[in-house]
Amino acid sequence: MQTQIRPIKPAPFQPAWWLKHAHLQTIFAKYLSPKQHLTTEAELFSLPDGDEIQLNWLEQTATDDKAPLLILLHGLAGDINSHYIQAMLAQCHKLNWPAVLMHFRGCNGKPNKLPRAYHSGDTADAAQVIAEAQRRYPKRPLVAVGYSLGGNVLLKYCGEQGAANPLSAAVAVCPPLSLAACAKRINSGASKLYQRYLLGRLKRSTLAKLAQFQHFPLPLTPGQVQGFSSIEQFDQHYTAPIHGFLNAQDYYQKASGKAFLRHIRIPTLIIHAKDDPFLSDEVIPAADDLSPHIHYELTHGGGHVGFVYGSVLKPQFWLNQRIPQFIIEQLTL
Repeated sequence: MQTQIRPIKPAPFQPAWWLKHAHLQTIFAKYLSPKQHLTTEAELFSLPDGDEIQLNWLEQTATDDKAPLLILLHGLAGDINSHYIQAMLAQCHKLNWPAVLMHFRGCNGKPNKLPRAYHSGDTADAAQVIAEAQRRYPKRPLVAVGYSLGGNVLLKYCGEQGAANPLSAAVAVCPPLSLAACAKRINSGASKLYQRYLLGRLKRSTLAKLAQFQHFPLPLTPGQVQGFSSIEQFDQHYTAPIHGFLNAQDYYQKASGKAFLRHIRIPTLIIHAKDDPFLSDEVIPAADDLSPHIHYELTHGGGHVGFVYGSVLKPQFWLNQRIPQFIIEQLTL
């Protein structure tokens, strides 16, 4: 028997008066977030195709099997040091919840073993990690939290799994549910600043791959990679062909999470900010896109994975409270 989502009445997010603008929310969240000093255990996890990804485990002393294990999925070019990952690990530490961060391929600071990398619809690796977590913690509820690209991967995974989903709940923060529209959004106006930063990281990792493999499977040269001026160009010439898509548009159409939402059968929270400078309004799902198990929250402000409120001297981070609140209510902890 499938349980529909329990009703929730959260307080609406109100941006800090001194961070009203979306770009301030997006940029300053990274620098205002408290620096954490948490110790995690790194593990190289083998994948069926011979590649490896890095998992970072936050082990806890909790003996209560009702305490969830959180599986965290970072955003594009993210890693263990991403401020939102550090913040959620810190919340897990406070709540005495075990957690694990799954690095996407090549995101742990070292090149992965294969020419391929990762992408917004790449659910196979997440499925392997979730299955392994279930094997290691058979009595503990599993909850996954994905940010940006990781949120899209998570929602697509949940839709693919349907009623067979081993997760007890899921949370997706700022997922780019319509990839083609988001690629155009980040290539316009002031959002190009974020594209430049992300594209720089993607170029560096791809150049490292070209140097790593003597016979690279794509006709790419370092000069071509350096010449990419947009994420859409990068996806057209690398992401799509290296992962078996016809082109960028084929990749965007098949990997976008919006089409999978109606198939989700576990309690799921999706958070979007109306002013997100990374995302187009096309990510906002219509009512008939959503299964009855999804609780969708669209805030007026917050930027991209920002959501800072409070005073100048004591800024607060809404996601740090909202995500655990949802999990606790859904699991009746």
